[in-house]
Amino acid sequence: MTARRYKQMAILHAMEVDYAVDVVPAAADALIASNVTFNPMEGEEVSRDLMLPYLGNQGIILAGLYASLEFDIEVAGAGAAGDVPPYGSLLRVCGLAETVTAGVSVVYSIVEDGLESGSLYFIQDGVRHILLGCRGTVSMNFTPKGIPQYRFRIIGLLGTISDVAENPAVSALGLTTPLIVSKANTALTLHGWNAVAESVSFDLGNEVTPRFLIGDERIKVTDRNVSGNAVVEARLMEEINWFEIATARTRGALSLTHGTADGNVVQIEAPNVEVGRPTQGQTNNVVNYTLPLAMIPGAGRDELVITVR
Repeated sequence: MTARRYKQMAILHAMEVDYAVDVVPAAADALIASNVTFNPMEGEEVSRDLMLPYLGNQGIILAGLYASLEFDIEVAGAGAAGDVPPYGSLLRVCGLAETVTAGVSVVYSIVEDGLESGSLYFIQDGVRHILLGCRGTVSMNFTPKGIPQYRFRIIGLLGTISDVAENPAVSALGLTTPLIVSKANTALTLHGWNAVAESVSFDLGNEVTPRFLIGDERIKVTDRNVSGNAVVEARLMEEINWFEIATARTRGALSLTHGTADGNVVQIEAPNVEVGRPTQGQTNNVVNYTLPLAMIPGAGRDELVITVR
């Protein structure tokens, strides 16, 4: 008997044509991830609660079973403007529609109807878990001197769990090298201010709900609350007054552009951002403000747009 190695893993994901019908993703559909957490069997435990003339554990029945997978994917372009990034299918199952303009860009915007789903294979050193009808949510984090990351949480219905003769032939060759978050690579504007920031993060905030009903079982996105957080260097009030902005509930735009050359640019835009109550802190004896951010729908379903070019 041979012990299985934790780090020998692969994640394959492809879009489904029909909900929860396995499309059999291949090595070409691989996702190169890090910081992986896998829960192979989630759900409920139902007790029979029988009344008997003696005490003791009566056992349980498992119900509503599903699996969940969380992992990071590097924020980077696809190598050429207009090419779909490797993580594009994941954004689609998180409720973002993909619009490709050949040679220009790929835009991901929020949709609520006709949400797509995916088949995901999680293989860890010889054992394959199949998740079907997958949907999820995503957050993003940009911190200077670090690689920016998407954080995906994907939930799927349980398919089969089986041994495989060999791990899929997955390689990081050809993957676009990410750019470090820095002054040279990253620009952030918030409410018209060219921000000096220690970090900024975004969270699509999907509520992903497994629904197990008579006649139907599926994973659904039942709500959304797009939010974020920015830690910015504190400046004089005459330059930018976050307290006034927060009190007045003023809405302003946010734009983050990471990357400078086509083929490796990712842009995040939010047109209607409210700033919550600032809290004050310091880093290296420099005062900063932590700003909660709420992305508000304007015309509807326009809180956040991701553009890859």
